[in-house]
Amino acid sequence: MSKAVLSPPGSIVPLLGNEAIARGAIEAGLDVAAAYPGTPSTEIGETLAEAARELGFHFEWATNEKVASEVAIGAAWSGLRAMCFMKHVGVNVAADALFTLTYAGTIGGLVVVSADDPHAHSSQNEQDNRHYAVAMGLPMLEPSTPQEAKDLVYRAFDLSERYALPFLVRSTTRISHTRAPVRLGEIRERRGKGKFKPPEPDRYVQVGAIARKHHRELLEKLSRIERELASEFAEVRGGSGELGIITSGVAYTYVLEAARAMGLDVPILKLTMTNPLPAESIGEFLRGLKRVLIVEELDPYLEERVKAIAKDTAPDVEILGKAQGLLPRVGELNIKLVVGALSKVTGKPSPIDFGALEERAKPALELAVNRPPVMCPACPHRASGYAIRRAAGSAVYLNDIGCYALLFQRPFNLGDVTHAMGSGVGFANGISLATDQKTVALIGDSTFFHAGIPALINAVHHNRKFLLVVLDNRITAMTGHQPHPGVPVSAMGEEVPALDIEKVVRGLGVEHVQIVDPFDFKAAENAVREAMKHDGVSVVIMRRECALLTVRRLRREGVKIVPYRVDPDKCTYCRVCINTYACPAFVDTGKVVEIDPTVCFGCGSCVDVCPYGAIEPMEGSLDWRGEKIGV
Repeated sequence: MSKAVLSPPGSIVPLLGNEAIARGAIEAGLDVAAAYPGTPSTEIGETLAEAARELGFHFEWATNEKVASEVAIGAAWSGLRAMCFMKHVGVNVAADALFTLTYAGTIGGLVVVSADDPHAHSSQNEQDNRHYAVAMGLPMLEPSTPQEAKDLVYRAFDLSERYALPFLVRSTTRISHTRAPVRLGEIRERRGKGKFKPPEPDRYVQVGAIARKHHRELLEKLSRIERELASEFAEVRGGSGELGIITSGVAYTYVLEAARAMGLDVPILKLTMTNPLPAESIGEFLRGLKRVLIVEELDPYLEERVKAIAKDTAPDVEILGKAQGLLPRVGELNIKLVVGALSKVTGKPSPIDFGALEERAKPALELAVNRPPVMCPACPHRASGYAIRRAAGSAVYLNDIGCYALLFQRPFNLGDVTHAMGSGVGFANGISLATDQKTVALIGDSTFFHAGIPALINAVHHNRKFLLVVLDNRITAMTGHQPHPGVPVSAMGEEVPALDIEKVVRGLGVEHVQIVDPFDFKAAENAVREAMKHDGVSVVIMRRECALLTVRRLRREGVKIVPYRVDPDKCTYCRVCINTYACPAFVDTGKVVEIDPTVCFGCGSCVDVCPYGAIEPMEGSLDWRGEKIGV
């Protein structure tokens, strides 16, 4: 966490958008927050976890997003101010609770943050969660800068209590991960302990006629929100002429920069509340214009709704955007794309020669090494992949979401499917039922607790036959080492009970369970081969802590990290090490393989990979502190 988040009121400090979101919640008097880590939302939790220890509110990394939302909902129903947050696909997991929540409403303020990921920088899709707001009936606010992210989260808590509804704040990667100056405000006093007391007996009982009654109430609330908040969250930036622009979120900043670059003084309608849409404000903006360009990322969410509003309020206005191919439906926007769209609409040539800029950048770009994402040196998942591939051969491999998803790459090729959290185990149920093929599902320890257990229960109950390999590296590694139910510490650093995966698996009725260290190749391969013979579902737990945790611990203990080397006299340049193990510390010189001592973590797992015994500890080199090894 940036310590700047806890700077005094009135300070102007550089914050990530996610840190600004956390600060907005803190300023609003946050009592309880819960989440499951997922990029691009994770830093909100990292910030709150540290701030919670200092300020005394509660934060937890929950088992999954549904549980996180229910923790926050329970706190809000008890009169406290609560927040849950997640990446865009996390809303899919939380949706079951959130859809019905809008019928039930809240007492304490409740803010839900969805961090969407246009361009799928760290995600399996580009899902546009603005549609969720409409489907759920969640009022939605969209910031365009980190400052606005802080301010909107703060405001959302007040609005949530005013309308007895949760409010959704939608961020995107460029808001979440942009650092900008943010002016801080006063921190309200927290409420501490609440009391659960439903405002009326049937408020939280959503069945039949009661749910229908609450649905009508929700629609009335949304209509009231549209009427009362339109002027606050629909802002027209000056300008004149027959062309206008409607935009929201981070796209607004691109519009400002593009219009300035092109010397355009056109009216711009910035929508900060994008559900319910302020239809009257949009209608007023459309009148008197001939053409309106809609600038937004991903789906034509605003475009389609503005067209519907225009039909009744300004039928002669031409609505332009994605339908005409002016802007893409895939990936993020940028200045080049927005300038290109404005150039086509206005007929004015672009004042920026993007081609020339790209040519000027070419030499610098050519110096940058084009590297695919790889697992860290000493990553236990590499050893697990090596053993699984050798032992299981040409099976169907169902991967999951985590660092180990990278095992789909050569030389392991353990990824016929990578889909969603826990899906590998669920798919294994179906594929093992539908085919006679050997089937192997891979899942991490955190993902096992998140979404793997129900599918494993299903497999045991229906006597499916497949191997589940739990890659247990003792942490939620992919998002930055957040704790999960399998480790004995909470997000706030408290000691908590750790659930033993082996006991959980055996408790579910799995008869064949083995635990191995993936660095022990022989034991790991034998465990996989034996498990594959079992007539039913079998589980192999490959357990070794994340290499980054190991290195951090060794450095803290003052232990020397001894890198390894390849003896050039023994190396036959067979390249078996590179072709089967692919540690990023290996260097192919064209004559022999070498190990880069600045990259090697000294795990020694590669020693048994070499058929000629050419890999050995490096003596006389420098360790991570600059001291000579072997002296």
